[in-house]
Amino acid sequence: MADDTLTAPARTDNPKPMLRPADPRFSCGPVKKYPGWSWEALADAPLSRTHRAGTAIQRIKESLERTRALLALPDDYHVALMPGSDTGAMEAAMWSLLGARGTDVFSWDVFGNKWTSDARDELKLDDLRTFQTPAGTLPDLSKYDGKRDAVFTLNGTAAGVCIPDYDWIDADREGLTLCDATSAAFAVDIDWSKIDVLTFSWQKCMGGEAQHGMLVMGPRAIDRLNSFRPDRPIPAILQLHKNGKADMALYEGSTLNTPSLMAVEDYLAALKWGSRIGGLPELIRRSKTNFETLDAWVRQSDWIDYLCEDEGARSPISVALKYVAPEAAALDTEQQWALTKGITTLLERENAGLDVNMHRASVPGIRIWCGPTIEADDLAALGPWLDWAYREALDAL
Repeated sequence: MADDTLTAPARTDNPKPMLRPADPRFSCGPVKKYPGWSWEALADAPLSRTHRAGTAIQRIKESLERTRALLALPDDYHVALMPGSDTGAMEAAMWSLLGARGTDVFSWDVFGNKWTSDARDELKLDDLRTFQTPAGTLPDLSKYDGKRDAVFTLNGTAAGVCIPDYDWIDADREGLTLCDATSAAFAVDIDWSKIDVLTFSWQKCMGGEAQHGMLVMGPRAIDRLNSFRPDRPIPAILQLHKNGKADMALYEGSTLNTPSLMAVEDYLAALKWGSRIGGLPELIRRSKTNFETLDAWVRQSDWIDYLCEDEGARSPISVALKYVAPEAAALDTEQQWALTKGITTLLERENAGLDVNMHRASVPGIRIWCGPTIEADDLAALGPWLDWAYREALDAL
């Protein structure tokens, strides 16, 4: 719940709001920890133990099993803990799986662009089609060819764009679908019948610590590993094969390098919280309520609007906002970035909102996290502070 701390107005024509968010952390990654988190959640972590020890490996296995349960995965899907956050998990999937057939890459934000450049410049795939659009817009997903592999992000964290549905993916496809879902897993519904590989990081929706990622592999992806091994050299930290076949030990608690058992314990605590409050339906409901709360403020604001103009493709999780007021829209790009810096500096000074700046690889503006660990009351309290900070920062330019 937001608190009722009073603040003195800075000036008579732009008084400071009277109500601050109880928790001002709205970063899009790493995101706020779940409500009620404390250091005590880590008290039983098997620190100073090898990750191959009985207790440690049981913790890792439990994290895989709880992930499976909370995401309601089909019985024939497998989960592995990966190094390097979502990036490491996605890179491992691309390096180990792609090349057996043509590949289509759909990208519309900085992270999707990474997968595009990897497929083109690092993997040097022979039969590659890329579909890229600027931040705020979605590529034409109907271009997808089910005979080919597809690589895409579910939710463009830095662009405020989320795929509206899974209808564009063929149920009887021949290729694999590789989905980067790092800022969407646990916040929106996922149609597992349309997903063969899915990756995410602990630091996003569940508020875990950074560094580790998760790799979800469907049966068709496992079959690909068992029948295809790329000719290219694959770094050991990205290898999903062992002796020419799928390394199934990864889905039983084995890891490609040494994980942080403190981070594992923290992720377990978040998964337990998610189960405790009602599981995936409640996590999705919280995210939806958070977006609706922020959306009510955006719709009444006269200086900012969604970067994504297509309401059907608009992200309800990592909400990207652009300047639309004439006095702000008339500024050049560097001046708009200066405006963003002014707003975020004021909010941090007042402890009213932290880390709401847009990703530097996107466009100038504001970005606010609405995932399940955020409280709707805090988002409601944030809006007036954004209005105040905008007017102060604009006047200071």
